Amino acid sequence: MTQRDKWINWSLFVLLALIWGSSFILMKVSRTQLNGIQIGSIRILSAGLVFAPFALFHFRKIPGRKLPLILLSGILGNLLPAFCFAAAIDRIDSSLEGILNSLTPLFVIIVGVLFFQLKLETRKVAGVLVGFVGLVLLGLYSGFNASNFGYAALVLLATLFYGINVNLVNRYLRGLDPLQMATVSLTMVAVPAAIVAAYQDVFSILRHDSGALPAIGASALLGIVGSAIATALFYLLIKRAGALFASLVTYAIPVVAIAWGLLDGEAISLAQFGCLAIILGGVYLVNKK
Repeated sequence: MTQRDKWINWSLFVLLALIWGSSFILMKVSRTQLNGIQIGSIRILSAGLVFAPFALFHFRKIPGRKLPLILLSGILGNLLPAFCFAAAIDRIDSSLEGILNSLTPLFVIIVGVLFFQLKLETRKVAGVLVGFVGLVLLGLYSGFNASNFGYAALVLLATLFYGINVNLVNRYLRGLDPLQMATVSLTMVAVPAAIVAAYQDVFSILRHDSGALPAIGASALLGIVGSAIATALFYLLIKRAGALFASLVTYAIPVVAIAWGLLDGEAISLAQFGCLAIILGGVYLVNKK
């Protein structure tokens, strides 16, 4: 790998961290006027509409046998996590969502070992265990109770979906053009998102409730930048640098999310910072060569 390639890879890495780290605060803004299902549907629909013109040209360039996998990647990597994160933001601070999101690389390893024949080394086992110790401690120090534990579980479910998707893309779709995959997958999942949006009266709110426009705008921005553009960049990073390096963006996402949370007046305890350090220590062990 040349020095130029390294610079490109790290530039993609930093840009993704800034985009995805800012996604949680955008969801918080959206949540002031919309529910989680509405936010998720607007996010995916906006991303799909932006990519639809490109998808018309890219669709025929993708082998037909790969289309079901690309649809599955869109569902696992965008559609389902969008609803999970948006629903959880009602009870969990945006900064805490960012911390929980840092478990993604651990799920990449777990899913890879269980379903994609990834070799399991002692160091990786130790990293996964350390990461889950950090998760348990985070739950204790964050005061999760029976009501908001379910919302935290939604975030963990989203990271599991991400872990499956990373392995899926790396194993079966790595040879395809990342922009083609991103445009086609998001356009395909925009169809069910539009149905959900209609069922949730999103279009009626857009026409008749001007007070909800800032929240709808934040959700749309979340989709256009946080889903559409970021998905293309993420697929490109996987293709250029591999699945594990791409998943390392999780190191920086919680830092950006916490910074936004602090600016928005969220309380972040030293114990939560310590739990984040433990989780990221586990991620480091998992990915260390």
